[in-house]
Amino acid sequence: MESEILLNDAVQEMHVIATVPELYHNVVDLNVVQSLLGLLTHENTDISVAVVDLLQEMTDVDTLNESYEGATVLIDALLDHQVVATLVQNMERLDEGVKEESDGVHNTLGVVENILEFRSEVSFEAAKQGLMAWLLKRIKAKMMFDANKLYCSEIFAILLQNQDDTRELLGELDGIDTLLQQLAAFKRHDPSSNEEYEMMENLFNSLCSALMLTANRDRFLKGEGLQLMNLMLREKKLSRNSALKVLDHAMSGPEGAENCMKFVDILGLRTIFPLFMKTPKQHKKGPSEAEHEEHAVSCIASIVRNCTGAHRQRLLGKFTENDHAKVDRLMELHFKYLEKVQSCDDQIEKEKQKIRQRGEDVDDDMEDEFYLRRLDAGLFTLQLVDYTMIEICQAGIPSIKQRVLQILNLRGGSVTAIRNVVREYAGNIGDAKSKESAEAEKQRLLALVDKF
Repeated sequence: MESEILLNDAVQEMHVIATVPELYHNVVDLNVVQSLLGLLTHENTDISVAVVDLLQEMTDVDTLNESYEGATVLIDALLDHQVVATLVQNMERLDEGVKEESDGVHNTLGVVENILEFRSEVSFEAAKQGLMAWLLKRIKAKMMFDANKLYCSEIFAILLQNQDDTRELLGELDGIDTLLQQLAAFKRHDPSSNEEYEMMENLFNSLCSALMLTANRDRFLKGEGLQLMNLMLREKKLSRNSALKVLDHAMSGPEGAENCMKFVDILGLRTIFPLFMKTPKQHKKGPSEAEHEEHAVSCIASIVRNCTGAHRQRLLGKFTENDHAKVDRLMELHFKYLEKVQSCDDQIEKEKQKIRQRGEDVDDDMEDEFYLRRLDAGLFTLQLVDYTMIEICQAGIPSIKQRVLQILNLRGGSVTAIRNVVREYAGNIGDAKSKESAEAEKQRLLALVDKF
């Protein structure tokens, strides 16, 4: 007992090292890292929790930023000794019913977050060392919502950012089903606090990231993810906005074809079109009107792109209903976003003139920045609106094209402007994963434009 008290005191005294990260290389040279990680498996959990507390302070991002060299040496040593696997093993035995041990879990997640922030490229390695499996188990656990569950959802979202390997691992661990099960709770009930709302958003964002991987779209389809999102859209709770974003991710691109067909089968058109026709009043926590319109338009553009046969006929029929009301809405959005983009283009042109007057060139970096600004102004939504318009005009229902041309004439719009927007959209498709399919899609779009 006495030696454990002395050991605990020694661990507490070591907190002073966190104030001088430039000396971390001494800590590594003296094999302190191995000793600390060894103590994480100490039979007395008070000791392991004290070590976690110390590690969290030593890896604090502000501390690491004070000395890049010291930080690099420490993080390298921790990763070399499989720190994440050891931390996960320790969390497995902690009892969150005891406050100190619950804090220990929270601080462990803090250590993991600090490491991932300093070295984002190790996220797959961390996920593989048992972290992903533990997070899924903890998110599923039938426990009261608390700070630890919120933190788990945050780490989860971080792991899935920009990493196809981690997304693949999530799919293999049945993670898509787990996410859908957890989100189903918000189908008919709003989160009870701001923290719970934040957790719900983290889970939705994780699902969107996971759907970037084609294999996970099949899992989402089989797990009846479309049915759940469709119900959420109908229930008009806070989950509706994020459900729309998930649908957008699930149906976009050629990989979303099966999801698009299934969505039409489950009568999803009855749900998506009212959201397209009228943007609901946005909740102060939710996305902006522009984001909502982008997702709604993107879903419809994907269905137009991916549906064939009877499914496509059902979709086109929607555009002729109620005296072509949906065509009118498409044209309304066209003029709204065209005006926004034109005003942004005018501003950019003025800036370019000033740069040239100073005798400087507009370089590629500036062009990229200008393009991003145009996207922020609504260029992407405009491209999707105009693409949808061209697609439905060529679909063999003369009244749709007549209505489009009639509104263009009435409002002084031009076919040339629409063609230019879709041409630019086709020109930027090259970022797709497969070069051949991107090139084929580009040619298909340009052929559509030429016919229009």
